[in-house]
Amino acid sequence: MIGTLTAFSDELRRAGLPVSLTETLDAVRATEALPLAGPEVLRAALAASFVKDVTHQRAFDTVFEVFFAKAPAPAPLAAPGGGGERGGGDAPGELDAAALAAALADALSGRSDLDLTRLAALAVERFAGLEPNRPVGLSYYLYRVLRGLDLDGTVTGLLEQVRAGTIESPPELDQIEDLGLRRRLQREAVADRAQTLRHSIEAELARRLAAVRGAVPVARSLRRNLVEDIDFMHASRTDLGAMRRSLAPLARVLAARLARRRRLGRQGALDFRSTIRRSLSTGGVPVSPRFRLPRHTKPELVVLADVSGSVAAFARFTLHLVYALGSQFSAVRSFAFIDGIDEVSRIFAQSSSITEAIERVETEAAVVAADGHSDYGGAFSRFAARYLDAVTARSTVLVLGDGRGNYHPAHPEVLAGLARRARRLYWLNPEPRAYWGSGDSLIAQYEPSCDAVVECRNLRQLERFVSELS
Repeated sequence: MIGTLTAFSDELRRAGLPVSLTETLDAVRATEALPLAGPEVLRAALAASFVKDVTHQRAFDTVFEVFFAKAPAPAPLAAPGGGGERGGGDAPGELDAAALAAALADALSGRSDLDLTRLAALAVERFAGLEPNRPVGLSYYLYRVLRGLDLDGTVTGLLEQVRAGTIESPPELDQIEDLGLRRRLQREAVADRAQTLRHSIEAELARRLAAVRGAVPVARSLRRNLVEDIDFMHASRTDLGAMRRSLAPLARVLAARLARRRRLGRQGALDFRSTIRRSLSTGGVPVSPRFRLPRHTKPELVVLADVSGSVAAFARFTLHLVYALGSQFSAVRSFAFIDGIDEVSRIFAQSSSITEAIERVETEAAVVAADGHSDYGGAFSRFAARYLDAVTARSTVLVLGDGRGNYHPAHPEVLAGLARRARRLYWLNPEPRAYWGSGDSLIAQYEPSCDAVVECRNLRQLERFVSELS
């Protein structure tokens, strides 16, 4: 068991979860102390040891299914109307496709109490056609099962029946008098059950493949990036939604961390004169050293964000986080640019939410001056001509962009001038560092003027930078 737990914790690390040796030992002790009545008890014990963030739960569950959960033998399925167990299979022992389709519709609509985990096992048994020696991954078998089951078609048909009112609502919704609300909840319930069934089929396939190929290779093939490791510039729509949901708690954690760091830094340099004067009462022994209280001031923040298509998602998430942390800065002024530049601070002040503000920036800001392609040198020059007073000796300037200027002049001397006026100047670049300096990249010309040029491709790197900003 210890060897399995060690391999399990190693795979969690590879998946991105922060797992320490101490937590692995805690998991071993938990398995020794608990009466392990089944996989779910073991799952709860290990999750308590390893999962510290709700966004990590899905990755944990995927690895757990491969290493520990046992695939139950599919139980017989009764034919529609309570007939026999088989209903026209092509060979002895083959499950009835018609009975399975009927059971699927009943389970998704809530008309039956058939467990979705059992239904997933039946579907895999019927449609997967697992070939242990064939070098194909889980996604291939998942496609075969979903195609054979016609999950999407069944869901679409059920949703149409709900809209038309030709299908009864499950008992738990019968008490809702508002017909529109009842049907909306019914549609959401069908979609949720379909998603649960899909996950159950994935888990069932993973368990069966792990039994013949080994847990580690299967877990490796199922490995997915955690939300904080998803690349801003290559995120899918689903990924973007998950990242947005992670921003608010991330901002709260970082704000608390920055405020705490400022409180802990209150003790300043030794006040030698005051210490000597106070030591006269103790015979010249400096029993109670005196310190000068430092004058802590919140920095001003000036943000210059490239909002062109290639880096728009990156700028959007960074602006979300910066404005969520606005209380940690005495003032925040934001400017959006492509080849023109415009101050967008007023848009954030007038908007009811950060999401609305970002959408208005994309539609209202005057960020195009010529051909609408990124021109860093031109944008910096226009900023210096129109908004130079925004940068003072208390300002931290934050530039967000990939530094690709479409072969326009770089004008690095303009950025150098801004750096001399500012307290600090940082550049966050969403491109991999290996790409910097290639093609039309201007980073090499701008980097000497920056206090730091930081690779910032995902939420984890963004969190690390913001925690060090103040």
